[in-house]
Amino acid sequence: MNRVIDVTEPYCRSCIGATLAGTLPGLFNERATRSPDAVAYRQFDGIAQCWREHTWESMRRRAARLQLAMQQGGLAPGDRIAILLPNGIDWVGFDMAALGLGLVVVPLYMHDSAANVSYILGHSGAKLLLVDTEARWGPLEQRTHAFPELSAVWICAPGASSTAFDRSPPVRRLDDVLAEVGSAPFRQSCEPSSLATIIYTSGTTGRPKGTMLSHFALLWNAERTAEVIPPREDDLFLSHLPLAHAFERTVGYYLPMMAGAAVAYARSIDDLAVDMRTIRPTVLLSVPRIYERAFGAIRSKAEGALLGSRLMSLMADLGWHRYQATQAREPAPGRGARLAYSLLDPLVAKPIRNAFGGRLRVAVSGGAPLSAAIARFLVAMGLPLVEGYGLTEAGPVVTATALDDIWPGSAGRPLPGIELDISASQELLVRTPAAMTGYWRDEAQTAQTIDRDGWLRTGDLAEIKDGRLFLRGRLRDILALATGEKVNAGLIEEEITRDRLFDRAVVIGEGKPFLVAVCTLNPKRWGTLAQALGIDAENPNVTVVREAVLARLRRRLADYPKHAQVKAAHLVLEPWTIESGLLTPSLKVKRDRVEQRYHDEVETLFSGHQVFR
Repeated sequence: MNRVIDVTEPYCRSCIGATLAGTLPGLFNERATRSPDAVAYRQFDGIAQCWREHTWESMRRRAARLQLAMQQGGLAPGDRIAILLPNGIDWVGFDMAALGLGLVVVPLYMHDSAANVSYILGHSGAKLLLVDTEARWGPLEQRTHAFPELSAVWICAPGASSTAFDRSPPVRRLDDVLAEVGSAPFRQSCEPSSLATIIYTSGTTGRPKGTMLSHFALLWNAERTAEVIPPREDDLFLSHLPLAHAFERTVGYYLPMMAGAAVAYARSIDDLAVDMRTIRPTVLLSVPRIYERAFGAIRSKAEGALLGSRLMSLMADLGWHRYQATQAREPAPGRGARLAYSLLDPLVAKPIRNAFGGRLRVAVSGGAPLSAAIARFLVAMGLPLVEGYGLTEAGPVVTATALDDIWPGSAGRPLPGIELDISASQELLVRTPAAMTGYWRDEAQTAQTIDRDGWLRTGDLAEIKDGRLFLRGRLRDILALATGEKVNAGLIEEEITRDRLFDRAVVIGEGKPFLVAVCTLNPKRWGTLAQALGIDAENPNVTVVREAVLARLRRRLADYPKHAQVKAAHLVLEPWTIESGLLTPSLKVKRDRVEQRYHDEVETLFSGHQVFR
């Protein structure tokens, strides 16, 4: 059951609703008209080594010039253009310019493989590519046979003027392109029902699929999200998730535009901690891995001092009970508890909040389930951490947690206007006005994903309790053992990686008599264990190590049934990366690729060698 919200009242005084905006460039143009001199974006200037501010009006002028350049290039409404850039004002300007001309934007992940990017360029039929550097274009230029429709490449990075019409496709510096155009009003040549973007899902199996989303779908989804977690005009978002991802694009780009909030673009994931302290955002959108790393760093530091560990534990209990009391779920803390909290909060919790900038009013975790224990700890430390669930095909947000309804372990309640159902196989079904219009050039897959009544198959196992959504893994992660029993591999993998010895894990066992796990080792933790066992750290797959690992896994999986126990493990020193092809651009493990990579080692374990029962 959805939270009751009076939608007749504005959720943000300065917010521009979907009806008024009409389209995404309509939203952009209206925002620039209302707040021309307000700061829209902050971006780090690597040459000057300082943060620069960009107003809404300056962004509109830049987008208008880009439109002239695109028109001179002969692009027509419906043509696809691709963006291979880091988050920043060029991404925004190019996106809005293209959408305003009725073009279809195809976002690409910066760290995706050249093979994958080439496939998407070819499958989408992109005619123009904006890329950050010549170095990033180089590997793609060797694969131009895969995308014959691409007719131009614009390089964003400044450099010596160059026009390489002798190359196919022609490659030009963006500065040179813009130098040839004048100025003109920003154009809007699209309708709410027009196709705005084709977002290719990274997918953990098979080729990526192109999800088609309209202007209406993205605006509707952003507006419904804003009703649950209202943005403010004085908010400052810190953007670090790739804009190629539907979550960041809708909630971290279009939603703040509705409110007139500013967005600062983090320099890199390595600089994120410093940028948070420098920018001091009020809103942060992130994925579980960022919060897990923060939690791990906090715990490691506390473990170094016995008193620190005890104070941290006490503060976690006091903070959680205090939060529960604010929600009328528990009695108000007594005088002693209030006094202890007032003493411990500045000593223990405030430094944690300061690490996130010190003034967050909303921290969002999305993209995958966050450990309930980690979520509870961070909420107890005063971090306003909410969770959500979505998928690209749904535009993308499906459920969200309101700030006054935080429940660790839950992905929140459905957005107003979205329906949820659970199938007989426990698969979550979604019906939403923001649903995709289908998969690009794939009618068969579209028909398998959305039924005639508009129900979208998510592929996620879920449960709904008291109106809240709880995710239980992926349908494709269910393994049918040779014994006839079924195992949710995703849950087992999640349990394994709660042991900090393991960074990643994939459980294999389809059609087999038992389960085998392939695990990547955390270098620091593994080094400590190898030293304790007195073995060569370069060779983890020896009997003494496997026996120690299996003993750890037995303890970790003690509450699981016998058929869900891992009976053998192959240990990996090399981390899985996007470049190695074992992770998607959104950092999810490609299960099929892992199985292929370690096929021989796993088959040896299944054949009966080195299996410890």
